[in-house]
Amino acid sequence: MFRSFTRIAVAGAAVATVFAGTTSTAQASDFSTLDSDKKISLPGGRGTMTFIDDGDVFKVCDTKADGHGVSGRLIDNNYNEKLYITDGGDSGCGKDGYDVGQFGSYQMQLSWNGDGYDVKSEWFNE
Repeated sequence: MFRSFTRIAVAGAAVATVFAGTTSTAQASDFSTLDSDKKISLPGGRGTMTFIDDGDVFKVCDTKADGHGVSGRLIDNNYNEKLYITDGGDSGCGKDGYDVGQFGSYQMQLSWNGDGYDVKSEWFNE
């Protein structure tokens, strides 16, 4: 009888260990989904546009000294322009804030001012 009890206790401990490991893994992956910053980049390393969720700041950076700057736009789902930020010809990046919120959807659009080539983010909100 004592051996049966010991086997049950060992099996129970093993199950508890597996469950605890699974729970901690799930929690770790939940924390990684909290990062809602977004970034788009122009090809050829010409520029980036970043949405920084902490403070709702948008940053546009010209990353290539080619004589042309970059322009970033934030539009809402009605295609109304909410922000327009440019960068080029100076040090640092252009920044501005806009409260995205949870109602409605937004899209970032980044253009290279050389030929108008642009990239777009997926639609998002907070």
